[in-house]
Amino acid sequence: MFQSSEEKITAGGESSECGKTREVSPVDRRGPETTSSGPASSSSQSSQQSLDEGSGSSSHGPAFPRTASGHFPQAFRLAWAHSSLLKSTSDSSSFCSRAGPSGPRNTPGSAVGTGGRPTRTPLTNPTATSSSSVNATSGASVIVAVVEGRGLARGEIGMASLNLKCPELILSQFADTGTYAKVITKIHILVPLEILMPDTSSEKGKGTKLFKLITENFPGVAFTAIQRKYFNERKGLEYIQQLCAPEFGTVLMEVQAKYYCLAAAAALLKYLEFIQNSVYAPKSLKVIFKGSEQTVMIDSASATNLELVVNNRDHRSEHTLLGLLNHTKTSGGARRLRSNILEPLLDVDTINIRLDTIQELLQDEELFFGLKNAIGHFLDIDQLLSLLVQIPKQETVQVAEAKITHIIQLKHTLDLVPRLQMVLKNRNTALLKAYSTSLEDNRFDMILEQIKTVINDDTTYLKGSLNMRTQKCYAVRPNINEFLDIARRAYTEIVDDIAGLVNQMGEKYGLPMRTSFSTTRGFFIQMKLEGVILPDGKLPPEFIKVTKHKNNYGFTTADLIKMNDRCDEALREIFHMSYMVICQLLRTIHKHVHCLYKLSDAVSMLDMLLSLANACTITDYVRPEFTDTLAIKQGRHPILEQISGQQPVSNNSYISEGSNFVIITGPNMSGKSTYLKQVALCQIMAQIGSFVPAEYASFRIADQIFTRIGVDDDFETNSSTFMLEMKEISYIIHNVSERSLIIIDELGRGTSAEEGIGICYSVCEFLLSLQAFTLFATHFLELCQLETLYPNVENQHMEVQHTRSADTGESVVYTYLLNRGCCEERHYGLRAADMTALPSTVKQEAKKIASKVSHQLLTKHHNDPETQSQRAVYHLATRLLQTARNSRLDPDSLRMYLKGLRKQYEAELQAVGQPTSMDTEEE
Repeated sequence: MFQSSEEKITAGGESSECGKTREVSPVDRRGPETTSSGPASSSSQSSQQSLDEGSGSSSHGPAFPRTASGHFPQAFRLAWAHSSLLKSTSDSSSFCSRAGPSGPRNTPGSAVGTGGRPTRTPLTNPTATSSSSVNATSGASVIVAVVEGRGLARGEIGMASLNLKCPELILSQFADTGTYAKVITKIHILVPLEILMPDTSSEKGKGTKLFKLITENFPGVAFTAIQRKYFNERKGLEYIQQLCAPEFGTVLMEVQAKYYCLAAAAALLKYLEFIQNSVYAPKSLKVIFKGSEQTVMIDSASATNLELVVNNRDHRSEHTLLGLLNHTKTSGGARRLRSNILEPLLDVDTINIRLDTIQELLQDEELFFGLKNAIGHFLDIDQLLSLLVQIPKQETVQVAEAKITHIIQLKHTLDLVPRLQMVLKNRNTALLKAYSTSLEDNRFDMILEQIKTVINDDTTYLKGSLNMRTQKCYAVRPNINEFLDIARRAYTEIVDDIAGLVNQMGEKYGLPMRTSFSTTRGFFIQMKLEGVILPDGKLPPEFIKVTKHKNNYGFTTADLIKMNDRCDEALREIFHMSYMVICQLLRTIHKHVHCLYKLSDAVSMLDMLLSLANACTITDYVRPEFTDTLAIKQGRHPILEQISGQQPVSNNSYISEGSNFVIITGPNMSGKSTYLKQVALCQIMAQIGSFVPAEYASFRIADQIFTRIGVDDDFETNSSTFMLEMKEISYIIHNVSERSLIIIDELGRGTSAEEGIGICYSVCEFLLSLQAFTLFATHFLELCQLETLYPNVENQHMEVQHTRSADTGESVVYTYLLNRGCCEERHYGLRAADMTALPSTVKQEAKKIASKVSHQLLTKHHNDPETQSQRAVYHLATRLLQTARNSRLDPDSLRMYLKGLRKQYEAELQAVGQPTSMDTEEE
């Protein structure tokens, strides 16, 4: 018979807490060196072992004794940590070696924390939180291993990550710069629970630059140093060969020569086997390789500035891009949407396939609501898969109960597949057709038929602890196991006796009693007093453990407690017998269960696309196009639109190769920052495959998005406003590419005006040498002179209007409209000061001094006619090139457009007094 963890502790008086006496298992005696013997599934013994055997005979764990009846002997004690993510190991004393709640901790193959930073895991410090910069890791469940090449290979990074809620091993290998921007960004996106690195990278006083950067950027994430020998690429390849599901076998071709990601995978999987106290079944993991060139690079600072997933003012607020677009029905869909927002796509074909699907969903109401209804009933398939493919090393009543729950959830999930297939039949778009075909896999029916031979047809997943307890109790069909049927009859009789006892009590005392159930108390008596007066104003003395909330009483009796104990005993017997039957079932279906990866992918992607389509139904969005130009007609800020509940002021945007650098000026509070963020958010929305808030939108695919926004000191890194600006702009300059989108909102404001202007000029001239699209907002009006020097610079400004009234005098009205040209406003900071309570004498003196300084600094720069002429030629050339690349006009319309270009060119030449004749003839 299984023992519950509570019984074990009270009976044995022992626990797995450090510093207390406990039994030493064979693993303790072997020592940590045995962990290098190879992958968990490497021996013939473990590869033949099936899910149902609970890994009692695992090659890496002791064989647990059983009695002849299959029950565990009374002397067998377990240490079970009640955790939904991690099962604490109790078979290695070294695991608990630590100095305190967050002190250094050794694991088999791990090194003690170094550099004054405690290394720990959530198991040794359950209150550990993740990095403050990530902001939301209450549900963090990803463990990441990172390793860097040494010597000439320094800068080559290998990463492996595995989500404990999803059996997906993600491998990455890439070359990074000295700033390690890619590594930090990838870790931020993963929101890790724990980070593993080789002990050689974190030796005291000799930590590598990568180690220092990771510990600085993720101060609250648990860090563990693993002995370098466990980062072994040969073992990593063995792991992947043995654990990778057949559907993903092609990954072996990709990673065979990726030594660093294989090394990281070896250390990660060995560590997971240790802390989880379970191993993954052979051929059960989804293994994928992700390079850094497949998605857009958005660094963590930019993600924070743009409020992609977390609102900067209120971390619980949904006023973020994720909150705006998230109408998902499943956990998998929400995870996928978040991942796509932080890492948008680069491939235009894939984006257009998504856009085609959203368009069909919007045009076909029956498909939209049918799919929404079908998707909404699915559970978290990834988490279910993760639990199904793990083989526990210990068999307990909790393991038995969990496996029964998993098989019920699996049946519930497979019952929904035909309904989803029906909705996807005869659809037009490529993506829906592909998912419809993938769901025709006969393995779904095969697994369901096998389950139905053992599990009752009407057994399903229900909410509510008592409902689910009943489902688990009667899940297995009758007449399969004689002892199970006897145990169930005993359980039914006890439950009937409990109901009878409560009825007798109610009749005896004339009180309206009813039977209730909770997971903590079991069966107890509940009573609501409405118009009923208790004798002497008290409950009878035989009622114990009384709780009261308003008129509701909850209590029990000594007899009811005994009956609950008998009930629990019968239930453990039922779970044990059911587990034996379900283990046989799992052995049969295990080789087919990997088709659920297909189902998980389909459900999460369809859920995400439904969510994006749903966002389009709330307000007017348009399908974006992809060309070599960023052109948005009447674009709106998506989050601002959500907050205000009405359409904000819309603006046009145009950036092309011919005018790829836009300088935006305007008074404070005129809307410059909002406009900059609007462009970046629309770009991200387009590249995840979403419609955008505009009347028309065309985008050039951006491979990186950089932002420099805000002017705050950073106390954590002891950086002033100016130092922070320099660090951020340095990062942009070192990592920018020809196809980047750069948003700079103020630069050089943390130092003197002369130095600030000088820095802005030099940064602008560097960026002007590239084809990156840049939006640069500034209060330094001197930068507007760049337009006269460079043909690809364009000045724009946020317009304001002045009104006069007898009461308030002159006041400023913000239109939030973007117009061509440089801002004509002067001393608008002083106008803002006029609205404050500053003394009038101070304001008048400020205006006098500002006028004098302006007169000295600002000199009129007359445009050279030759420069203007060259600018007109440059603009004509770039527009002709764009037309040749992107035009879809018919011949007559194209002729008219080209005539218009010629007239525009001639007008520009006339404006500077140049001859306007062109050596071309009209057709």
